[in-house]
Amino acid sequence: MSIDGVESPRPPSFIRDLIEADNASGRFGGTVQTRFPPEPNGYLHIGHAKSICINFGLAKKFGGKCNLRFDDTNPTKEDVEYVNSIMEDVRWLGFEWDAMFYASDYFEQLYQWAVELIKQGKAYVCDLTAEQVRATRGTPTEPGQESPYRNRSIEENLDLFTRMRAGEFPDGSRTLRTKIDMASSNFNMRDPVMYRILHSEHHRTGDAWCIYPMYDYAHGQSDSIEGITHSICTLEFEDHRPLYDWYCDNLGIHHPQQIEFDRLNLTKVQLSKRKLLTLVQRGLVSGWDDPRVPTLSGMRRRGYTADGIRNFCGMIGVSKTSGIIEYNLLEHAVRDDLNKRSLRIMAVIDPLKVVIDNYPDGQTEQMEAVNNPEDAAAGSRTVPFSKVLYIERDDFREDPPKQYYRLSPGREVRLRYGFFITCTGVVKNEQGEVTEVHCTYDPATRGGNAPDGRKVKSTIHWVSAAHAVDAEVRLYDHLFQPGVEPKEEEDFTVALNPASLVSVNGKVEPSAAGAAAGTNFQFERVGYFCVDPDSTPGRPVFNRTVQLKDTWAKIEKSQQKK
Repeated sequence: MSIDGVESPRPPSFIRDLIEADNASGRFGGTVQTRFPPEPNGYLHIGHAKSICINFGLAKKFGGKCNLRFDDTNPTKEDVEYVNSIMEDVRWLGFEWDAMFYASDYFEQLYQWAVELIKQGKAYVCDLTAEQVRATRGTPTEPGQESPYRNRSIEENLDLFTRMRAGEFPDGSRTLRTKIDMASSNFNMRDPVMYRILHSEHHRTGDAWCIYPMYDYAHGQSDSIEGITHSICTLEFEDHRPLYDWYCDNLGIHHPQQIEFDRLNLTKVQLSKRKLLTLVQRGLVSGWDDPRVPTLSGMRRRGYTADGIRNFCGMIGVSKTSGIIEYNLLEHAVRDDLNKRSLRIMAVIDPLKVVIDNYPDGQTEQMEAVNNPEDAAAGSRTVPFSKVLYIERDDFREDPPKQYYRLSPGREVRLRYGFFITCTGVVKNEQGEVTEVHCTYDPATRGGNAPDGRKVKSTIHWVSAAHAVDAEVRLYDHLFQPGVEPKEEEDFTVALNPASLVSVNGKVEPSAAGAAAGTNFQFERVGYFCVDPDSTPGRPVFNRTVQLKDTWAKIEKSQQKK
């Protein structure tokens, strides 16, 4: 499901309404051409997913086209690695572009249009430094100061701009600025910079250029060249729209309609690419695909599904009002999708040994287990059962509190797909910790039902000790501590959660041993997990994707507060 290509019911979308009005009026000939224009200076994150769904979803809904365009106008921060990762992520989300372009494809045309603006007397070469430009920009209540170089002749500006391109001047020594209005109430219209000097090799054009266009100049003109009809941006570009329009109008070129929407702001995550890059460069995460970071590659590795993310984007809708979305809503969308698609297995992440004393020594039975109760086509599997099992340590309490119905001395419980068992005793170590639980079983309850109709209040999962596969289980939590907001002068990494990754040695049933990386499972009663690429033969690695709702944890937490 995409934001605007979905069946009813669907969230309201003012963008969709604007396009429908344009089509009804015949504007743009009734065609729709959108684009997704990321800068290849980092990996895409969940915030980009919303923009991808909007642009590709609208094109699909209206029978139009959507381009992928790389805004590669800053060679000091861009890399082919990022280009490749962006293409992979867009396709993983389920979209395919109609054409792929780079802003660098248009460098010559952008340069010639800049020359045209100089000839019109609407652009000039300025010798002020970046600091001096900022100092003369003015305030919201006071106009800016005109550059002393603003009234250079057209001939001098053409000569200087030609020499800038030829590489005669060092970085930062000159810029090309647009001559608009230093008294404008919109700071973006106060003679914005169009070109800056950067003697840096570009990932596509090499050293062919040493001047590069600014985003505000290159973006609208790139849209125009590609015949974009609706240039959909996030709200921070609303104040830039007059400049977008100014360039198109003064160059007399095709003029797309810029439309702004609310960017995605999520609780509990950091979506700044600059800060994500800091985490990667300082080794605070394992890389851009670390399952704790909100990049699409990290979420994919963690086990989030493309359908789950697209459904989430459809749920939050599109508006003109910035807000913050609870991360729990994303987890809900992912959990809902995983519930439908994930194979169930039994796995124990904190093993406690259980010995069934009256079960025959050396005997093994195969228990029939359902692969996915939500999908009959998923079929079933068999799970080995034997005398010695592992259960979750949390499924046994020697001295159980009220409302605890799992295994405890004298209590009978059901083993999932197995038998009823009753705890008869425990073995403890020198520290007084329970290391082994002894039970008896009722052979007549095979499959989980008693012929005499007696009921038990709890069903727990297990794995056979003789057949269990050792596995590394990575329990991921939020990368940042809840409620910790670093002060402005502090390094934001002080808010990192030291428990964001806990690795434990678990036991899984043998059917999961050889699963391919990326395979989603539900560990019954535990949560959703995904096979990590770090897995090796005989030693699978599982990443916790999202937890199941745990009603007992809520009860226990409420009791602790009393």
